[in-house]
Amino acid sequence: MDRTEPGLEHTVVDGVATVVISNPAKRNAMTAAMWGALPGLLERLAGDPAVRVLVLTGAGNTFCAGADISSLRDPAHDPQALAVAAEEALAAFPGPTLAVIRGYCVGGGSQLAAACDLRFAEEGASFGVTPAKLGIVYAASSTRRLVALTGPATAKHLLFSGELIDTARALRTGLVDEVLPTGELDKRVDAYVATLAARSQLTQAAAKEFATGREDRDAYWAEQARRSGDTAEGVAAFLERRAPRFTWTTGP
Repeated sequence: MDRTEPGLEHTVVDGVATVVISNPAKRNAMTAAMWGALPGLLERLAGDPAVRVLVLTGAGNTFCAGADISSLRDPAHDPQALAVAAEEALAAFPGPTLAVIRGYCVGGGSQLAAACDLRFAEEGASFGVTPAKLGIVYAASSTRRLVALTGPATAKHLLFSGELIDTARALRTGLVDEVLPTGELDKRVDAYVATLAARSQLTQAAAKEFATGREDRDAYWAEQARRSGDTAEGVAAFLERRAPRFTWTTGP
């Protein structure tokens, strides 16, 4: 893809799929075509047995400045429906997902970051949820996800005002999980995703499902653990002081 054209780039290296939001002329704002392409891309990556972890980031020094505002006037698309579909596809990704954030993470960018399991940011990043600036009704599912991360008071502050907050406040309120000094984000992310890729996908998949509030699948996951042999392998590897060789996978 021509890096001057808006789109989604992706690579898969050592079990880690990296999806890059790229629209450099507009601080990586998401066009209608980009929103529409994300669910299909995520579905393909979810079905790739080589993918164990997903990283979402932005090209250059900006994560995503939101939706491309010009798309809001395009009668051929419902940009909010497209954004919510992309957000839900990201939230449903079967493996661990990590948003890696520099610069602006605003509007639809915050929506995508919130749909990831975890968010690591570089100092100096700015966060905002901005539908009140445009008279847009933020979707119920997106609002609930934001409240689950930050609590109702911070979610209301962000939604009511559309004001930007810095990394210190984002960390304090739970909007991000870690803040790294300038120049150290990539090193931390590389080490962390390598750790995730080495861990049990069985544990991760069950934990991800339970964390959403599902309570009726304990027996299912116990049976998955029994059939996979991953628990026995994990215990044996610990006692033998070696790296475990887990075999359960979310892929086909």
